[in-house]
Amino acid sequence: MDTHLPHDISAGMEFAEEVDATGLICPLPVLRARKRLSRMASGAVLRLVTTDPAAAVDVPHFCAEAGHALLDDTSEGAGHVWLIRKG
Repeated sequence: MDTHLPHDISAGMEFAEEVDATGLICPLPVLRARKRLSRMASGAVLRLVTTDPAAAVDVPHFCAEAGHALLDDTSEGAGHVWLIRKG
């Protein structure tokens, strides 16, 4: 599951695209998110799904450094779902 337009999530927020990085380890989830965000319009929301425990540090750090807003982070099954608004 790599790209979906648009989706509703439980909080009622829509996201423009999704990156499924389950099974990938650091730094691949952030690299995939960076690549996808680079093609998205400012203000668009990316849904990133990860299973790597290091993402708990890497994703917030990436968002802060790159100027993106981390809107939500939620545990889901064996992984984590991040909502990132492109800066």
